[in-house]
This record gives sequence, structure tokens and C-alpha cells, in this order.
Amino acid sequence: MGMLSLPGFFSCGKKKDFSLSDEKDAHISNSDENLERGNWSNKADYLLSMVGYAVGLGNVWRFPYLTYQNGGGAFLIPYTLMLALAGLPLFFMECSLGQFASLGPISVWRILPLFQGVGITMVIISTFVAIYYNVIIAYALYYLFASFQKVLPWSDCFSWADEFCSKTKLVSDCNATLNGEVIHANYSFITSNNLTCINDTINYKPVQFPSEQYWNKVALQRSSGLDETGNIVWYLALCLLLSWMIIGAALFKGIKSSGKVVYFTALFPYVILLILLVRGATLEGALDGIEYYIGRQSNITKLMEAEVWKDAATQIFYSLSVAWGGLVALSSYNKFHNNCYSDAILVCVTNCATSIFAGFAIFSILGHMAFVSERPVSEVVDSGFDLAFVAYPEALSKLPVSPLWSFLFFFMLLLLGLDSQFATIETLTTTIQDIYPTVMRKLRVPVTLGVCIVLFFLGLTCVTQAGIYWVNLIDHFCAGWGILIAAVLELIGITYIYGGNRFIEDIEMMIGKKRRLFWLWWRICWFFVTPVLLMAILVWSLITFSPPTYGSVSYPAWGTAVGWCMIIFCVIWIPIVAVIKIIKAEGNLWQRIVSCCRPAANWGPYLECHRGERYSHVVDPKKEKEHEIPTVSGFVY
Repeated sequence: MGMLSLPGFFSCGKKKDFSLSDEKDAHISNSDENLERGNWSNKADYLLSMVGYAVGLGNVWRFPYLTYQNGGGAFLIPYTLMLALAGLPLFFMECSLGQFASLGPISVWRILPLFQGVGITMVIISTFVAIYYNVIIAYALYYLFASFQKVLPWSDCFSWADEFCSKTKLVSDCNATLNGEVIHANYSFITSNNLTCINDTINYKPVQFPSEQYWNKVALQRSSGLDETGNIVWYLALCLLLSWMIIGAALFKGIKSSGKVVYFTALFPYVILLILLVRGATLEGALDGIEYYIGRQSNITKLMEAEVWKDAATQIFYSLSVAWGGLVALSSYNKFHNNCYSDAILVCVTNCATSIFAGFAIFSILGHMAFVSERPVSEVVDSGFDLAFVAYPEALSKLPVSPLWSFLFFFMLLLLGLDSQFATIETLTTTIQDIYPTVMRKLRVPVTLGVCIVLFFLGLTCVTQAGIYWVNLIDHFCAGWGILIAAVLELIGITYIYGGNRFIEDIEMMIGKKRRLFWLWWRICWFFVTPVLLMAILVWSLITFSPPTYGSVSYPAWGTAVGWCMIIFCVIWIPIVAVIKIIKAEGNLWQRIVSCCRPAANWGPYLECHRGERYSHVVDPKKEKEHEIPTVSGFVY
């Protein structure tokens, strides 16, 4: 049978000849507008991927804690304002940037070559985060498997427990009345003589709940500190391997496969949250927990404290995953005329609503735990690891059919972690695709699997007996200042150097001409409010810096030094790339700087049919030498 060739009109108004015998890229379909990079199969794939990326573990284990800590319902006022002033403007900017150029977080800096190091910083930070974030997913997998038992292993003090393990408070000593005199004695003496402790004189022994000892002694096999590395915890290593296998399988076809997986991973957590909320609301003490979360009477006076506003801005900033590079990468697969404005608003509102909704599900069950254990809610509430792997599992163990509720909770954590991780790894593979497009077209699956394998081996340090200290250290440094620095420079570069009005014209090429009043709010935020807020958070964070700790365990000086080295390694590329660009430019120093502050010759819409008159001069990237190995400065091409 002869070879059959058909003329195609699949590449945006430009004929493309192809043969049915040609090797077809798994991540590209004939319906795609961009036949070189591919596009999302449909808008739902993109929106669910964005929601999955933005909605993560922090929505469940950090936001509810911050709410009750900062005035209950009153905290929603600064939280909403910070969404409008800091989160949404940066989110919209990054989505627009990626969609306009159809490029990842490094190559998109053709817009401003001098600042290309900002993109490299984003990708390196995302790499660090991918390493430790998957370890947290491994923890969730371990607890998920541990839930397949008739009796949850952390429901009581079993053989692994020590003398400090107890499900209830243990009285140490107290005052009592004996023969008309007030005496102070230990509790064994009080009970043996049938005496009664006087109220407000009782001292309790320091005890740990079974869930806390199980977390430290069994799940983590935690060592005494960062100095004591210990052995690799084999079952955590296997869970880490399984999590990387799941991610590799979901991403083997790029966005074509991950875009389908997120229909489950992004939506099913809402089903579980609803189930947990309905179950929690029917329990005794649930109302106490919810009142503690929102507050019977919200403390409006808390709004006078600067710390509350700082917490609101920080939570919004990190919750939306801005300045990580992922928003640019995911948006780069959109079709050019997609309405990125409405998408940004929808995803941001969904993210914040999820945080508030999760708080009700979490605190209703914690309220029941407080009721059963006869303790105030404040003693059972925590955030971060202690909420996810100590407080909440302890609460679930007190419910009827506790293995079922435990399975659902950790399955939810697993899904929340996975779809955030999908986007993070897609950010890394998109970066590689933009640098080596020919290689990625032929070897996408091996490259994706290679990235997963390398990151798995790098993550083995985090599943040693000292692993939790490394996870906490990376989170403390890499997920903090580096992201803030990248965000501030991104805003300054695009708004003040490239030109905010020019960027608005770029956006209007995609979503259509808008009235001047429409852009008033975005101009106010991009030019002034958002960068000032982020600078304030950055300065505040530096001023209030304290060495990292994990619980009561302090880090050695060398551990803190390693943390500083990690953050320096992340941001050092910003000045390095800037210097290299200036050196390679022509003219005197000022002329070189000015030249590097202009967009590259190939900056503009990826496809020729979208460039119009404004970008008719653009050098077609498809005609460049894709096989060249780029230098640091060559990332722009």
C-alpha cells in the first residue's frame, strides 16, 4: 500500500503536510492549535490542573489554624483583601505571560533577557520543593496503608510506646485536705487515702498521645536531630518510590495524560471533605470546634495587629503557588485566545473557598476530639505536620469505624499532594522542552521518567531517620525568601522595564480590547500595591528571621548554614545571568544594559498567525537551531 499524505490546516492558518506513517507525538493531537508544543485537550483539563496546583496541603493544614489564631472570622477580611491586592494580580500576570508566549518559566524571559535568572530561580526552587513535597505524599501513602487494619495502630499505646504515652492526662500531684490541713502530695498518695484534689492545684505529668508517639517512633523512626542521620526507613522509601511511579505514569504523555488524571485528583478531595464535614457535624462537640475556628464573636481588634495582615498576605501568596513557575508552564499550553482573565479569577476564588470549607471539616472533628478527651479545643489544634499526622489522626481514631475515616482523610491528602506535584514536574519538563524541543518531541517519556528517577534518589535523604529535619529545613528556606525575591523582580521587570501598558496591550491581543476603566485596578496593583506588599513581607520575614526548629529540636549551626546555601544557590542565578547577558551584549556599559532590558528578537506570540502588526518583526523560533546546547545565557533562545 502506498504512502498517503494529506494537507493539514492544523497549525493556526498555516498548512502542514504530514504522513500517516510519521511518528506521532503522544502529547500532541491534530486538534491542537500549536502542533509543536501541544495544547490542552479542552479548557476543563486546564482549569482542573490549575485548581489542583493551587489547592494543596496548605489549604487543609495551615489556613484553618491561621484563621482561629488571628481572630476567627475577622481574619477573612485581611485574607480577602490580600487576595485582591497581592494574590490575584500576580496570578493573572503569570497566566497571561505564559499563554501569550507559549513558553515555560525560563524561556518566557525573552521578554526581558536581563531578568532571565528569575526564571532559573523559579525552576530550581520548584525542583527543591518537588523533592520534599513528594516525601510528604509518601507519609500520606504510609498512613493510608496503615489504615487497612481493624484497629488503627495509633489508637492506643501499643508495644512501641514508652512510659510517657497516654490517651488521657495523668495527674502528677496536687493539694488536698487531710485532717483539716491542706497538704501537697503525689497522686498515688491522694488516691490510696481516698482524698480529693483541690481544684486548680492539680499538676499533670508530661504525656504524649499515642498518635504523636506513633508518628515519631514508628512512622518516622525520628532521630535526635539533624546530626544523627540514621538509616533509610525502608517502608517510607518504598512509599516514596510508589509516589514517583504514580507521578511518572500520570505524566507520561505530558498534559494529555495529566489533564485527564486531574478530573479525579482535583475533584475527589471535595467529595471527601464534604463527607468529613457531614460526619463531623453530627458528632458531639463539633460546634465547639467550629466556634473555635470562626469564633463565636470574631475578634475584630486583631485587625489592628500587623502580624495578622502579614499572615494573611503570606498565606494567599503561597496558597496560590505564584512565582513558582508552574502557572507560567501550565498556561503556556493554552490556546492563544483563551480568556486567561476569567480563568485567573475562577481559580483564585476556588482556592480560597476551598481553604474556608476545609476549615469546617477539620475543626468539627477536632471539636469532637476535645469533647471526648475532656480538653479545651486549643490543646488539640495544631498546624502543619502535627495537624495532618498527629492531631487529626488522633481525632479520627476516636470515631466509630475509624479505619474508614482514616483512609478517606489520607486518601484526600494523597490526592491534594499529587495534583500539585503533577504541575511541579510539568514545570520542569516544560523547561526542558523549551530548551531541547527536538529531544522532547522524540523522548518525552524517557525524559519525564528520568526526571522522576533523579528526584527520587535525591529525596532518599528525606526518608532517613533524620529525614523530617531535612524536609522542614528545605521548606523553611527554599519555599520562603527565594519565591518572594522572584515575585518582586518579576513584577518590577514586567511593569517598569518591559512596560506595564505594553504588557496590557499584549493581553488584549489574547482576550480582546478592554475599556480603560477595566485596567485601572490592575494598573494600581501591578505598578504599586502588589510590589510594595511583597517587599513588606520580604523585609518583615528577614527582620523576624529565627533559626529553624522542628518542635523543640534546634538545628545545628551547620544545618542553618546549609539552609542559607540552598537559598543562595536558588537566587544567585539572577545576578549571574544578568552579568553574562551584559558581557555578551555590544556597546559601552550603558548601551549593553539598555540592550539587555529590551525584549529578545524572538519575543512574541509563538505562532506566526497570532503576531499581527505589533510582532511582525519577530524571528520565527521554529527556524532556529534547536539542536544547539545552550549556555546559561542561551536559555533565552
